[in-house]
Amino acid sequence: MKRSDRSLVETSHLQSALPRIILTTWQDFRQTRRRQPGLESDGVSQLGLVAEDVEEANPDLVVRDKEGKPYSVRYDQVNAMLLNEFLKARRQIDAQQKQIDALTAGLQKVSAQLELTKPAPQTVLNNQ
Repeated sequence: MKRSDRSLVETSHLQSALPRIILTTWQDFRQTRRRQPGLESDGVSQLGLVAEDVEEANPDLVVRDKEGKPYSVRYDQVNAMLLNEFLKARRQIDAQQKQIDALTAGLQKVSAQLELTKPAPQTVLNNQ
């Protein structure tokens, strides 16, 4: 067992929120004030999720302000979830491609056997 595996607790609750997060509308926005000390973002176009929308899918993915209101999205977690889902989808695509290749090969083999067992065309003479 890896050390990181021993320290993980409840790893599936974030994964269950992923479909809802993917369906959440990503927004193109510009912030009008500094959100974090030392990080100037005035007027810079950004793409992201609205914290309130993400909170509906999974409150654990939201950073809250001092008043407990949604403040920001924990993109490190969202990115990790998206990468994990991408890798799962890639494995599924690879498995499906292997299955398609095997089915195609089997179909070609059956088609070749069918051609060999096909009776030769016969000519019928009509003597009237």
